[in-house]
Amino acid sequence: MARDTVILLHGLGRTRGSMAWAARRLRREGYRTIRIGYPSLKKPIEELAEHVASRLPDPGDGRLHFLTHSLGGIVLRCLVALNRPEKLGRAVMLSPPNRGSAAATRLTNLPLYQWIIGPAGQQLGNDGDAVPVRLGPVDFEVGVIAGNRALTPLSLFLPGANDGVVTVEETRVEGTADFRVIRRGHTFIMNSSEVLEQAAHFYRTGKFK
Repeated sequence: MARDTVILLHGLGRTRGSMAWAARRLRREGYRTIRIGYPSLKKPIEELAEHVASRLPDPGDGRLHFLTHSLGGIVLRCLVALNRPEKLGRAVMLSPPNRGSAAATRLTNLPLYQWIIGPAGQQLGNDGDAVPVRLGPVDFEVGVIAGNRALTPLSLFLPGANDGVVTVEETRVEGTADFRVIRRGHTFIMNSSEVLEQAAHFYRTGKFK
């Protein structure tokens, strides 16, 4: 029986190490896992997508699934739009700013903010020119898991339920196969056993439990 591969993509300002626990858990479920790092603070999203695409493995007889955190979901959407992988399987996006970020739009003109989040972070607004908005609906199998446990001061400025960085509504994207809201914060949502159990179920069935 062919063995599927799960590619894990970290979020803004993080490293491949942040996805280590998730990779370990998915290996227990029988998947081959590969964590791909990318310079999230140094390049625009389009170049990050090219960077990741150049490092994708040959999945052999299996399929290529994805588990993404935050910005990683937008990088994946851009990658699929620009250079769709062969044998593309299913993707689970954790806390992705799929509709852009209202907070990013408000802060993007501040020099200190620009310096901290880099060019990719500045592309995450919710106006018409923002990359998440321009990418449009997804045309591959995607499940989105949003968090609603706000643990950061930024949550005070976010409308509605949020994970401390991204609102629940901002994670939605047209074409999604399934959607769940789980009581977790943004930073460590990828380490939740509940989240990873849901992800493994989605890879098998195309739906969450």
